Amino acid sequence: MSREDQRDGADAPAPRPRRRSNPLLGALRFLVVLGLFGVAAAVGLGVWLQGEFEREGPSAEARIVTVDPGMGLITLAQRLEGEGVIRDARLFRALAYLEHDDSPIHLGEYEFEAGASLRDVYERIRDHEVLLHRITFPEGRTTAQFMRIIEAAEVLTGDMPEAPEEGAMLPDTYSVTRGTTRAALVEQMVAARTALLEELWPNRAEGLPLETPEEAIILASIVEKETGVGSERARVAAVFVNRLRRGMRLQSDPTIIYGVSGGEPLRNAAGEQRGIRRSELDNAANPYNTYFIAGLTPTPICNPGRAAIEAVLNPAETNDLYFVADGTGGHAFAATLSEHNQNVAAWRRIERDRANGG
Repeated sequence: MSREDQRDGADAPAPRPRRRSNPLLGALRFLVVLGLFGVAAAVGLGVWLQGEFEREGPSAEARIVTVDPGMGLITLAQRLEGEGVIRDARLFRALAYLEHDDSPIHLGEYEFEAGASLRDVYERIRDHEVLLHRITFPEGRTTAQFMRIIEAAEVLTGDMPEAPEEGAMLPDTYSVTRGTTRAALVEQMVAARTALLEELWPNRAEGLPLETPEEAIILASIVEKETGVGSERARVAAVFVNRLRRGMRLQSDPTIIYGVSGGEPLRNAAGEQRGIRRSELDNAANPYNTYFIAGLTPTPICNPGRAAIEAVLNPAETNDLYFVADGTGGHAFAATLSEHNQNVAAWRRIERDRANGG
């Protein structure tokens, strides 16, 4: 070896010792990387799920799905998928799990709009937004007529309960779920009328010739049958209140009809609707004939609505004692018999003109 080589070799640095890797540190790095991948995957899954939850549903039209008693989440999700309301029953169950919802599922009918998202479907069921069916009971119908409406309502279930007393049910439109029992609806209607009377009776006008709330219902039922014009109710009520104060008979035709047919339309032998016959008008044995009996009828003659009850408890302030049809659907009122006779004559002329095609 030359001197130069020796010198160069003497000046070269000694090789560094090789560092040994720390296995614990490597494991930590792996776990960190793995965690980052896990977080990314979880975030991606969450974003995907949210998109699926909010995505427009598969149904092209509104659909109604019934939740039966005892139905669990799995069965419900499968039914929703089978009915074409949602795409995947598993996603529905996943949403319920993520919402930590373990509450019982409310039975009933649920209506879902076309294209309802999975979240819309879930929240409607969660919030118990069941489909309601409206059943209307018009003012002035008898209890027997109301009971026929209830019996015919196909959304109701159960046997027919005993009919309440005449006038005990409040006419209104009631919203019920499919499966509501007939007995429950009758109870609701009776309770509604009781609550209304308890509300209105304490605020009645002073000096009314009515001693009990029941008497108010009787008079309200007569007012209800005498006019279908809302603006007239308080004035018609005033006529009857004024007559009661003077001891005059009410002379109301609808009361006669109730005594003859129980409030059903009068009909001839051919089944055609007819008016009151002279023999019926003169029948003093009819306990509802207010041309003969003094005061109120033994019971209401129908189920009066809120407006009629309010009119009776706070009638108009007038001196009217008579009214007769005026040909327009309403009535002409009079404070004296002479004026009333003129109104009757005018009504007779209208009847003759109509009979002659005028």
